[in-house]
Amino acid sequence: MERSEKLRRYWDRSAPSYDGVMARFDRYLAGDSRRWICSRAGGDVLEVAIGTGLNLPLYPAGTHLTGVEWSPGMLDLARRRNDELGTGAELREGDARALQFPDGAFDTVVCTFSLCAIPDHEQAITEMHRVLRPGGLLLLADHVVSTAWPVRLLQRAAELVTVPMGGEHFRRRPSRHLAAAGFEVVESERFKLGLIERLAARRRG
Repeated sequence: MERSEKLRRYWDRSAPSYDGVMARFDRYLAGDSRRWICSRAGGDVLEVAIGTGLNLPLYPAGTHLTGVEWSPGMLDLARRRNDELGTGAELREGDARALQFPDGAFDTVVCTFSLCAIPDHEQAITEMHRVLRPGGLLLLADHVVSTAWPVRLLQRAAELVTVPMGGEHFRRRPSRHLAAAGFEVVESERFKLGLIERLAARRRG
């Protein structure tokens, strides 16, 4: 619990500068990944770790969006953006590892550039499966372990700082855990020396 609270405080402190950091990240690495993800969402949608709400203007019209965020500082900014855009999303504080929703509550679950920093990302994936309806769509985008060994060495060195400081991992690859969690990947792309991976997966059964 002490570790979790330390990480939460870190992301609260990071909230004011988060949009600027992610604008550069999206421009130079992630490209159109947010739009790629959100354009595939539909129906009752849950965005896990919604952050400051950067994805809010990208969802298709008619989407019924619920967002959860662990950091109160991030959530405050997401609520402000939600009000300014008039998107009508329901935003609440929540933990990706223990989602406060019934089984099969959503048609789509979205998570962008956040599984890298969730303390137990495999448990978060299990929860995403639980709250999806059978046949529901999981949409993920994240920075992952590179396909180039020199970059992997840099990622390993970076984690010596980023993991203790903010719990951010550079060598995770969530797609490796999807089959065991009950998902079938139906669409995926990986680029920028394998650093960015985005995918769509269906919940089986």
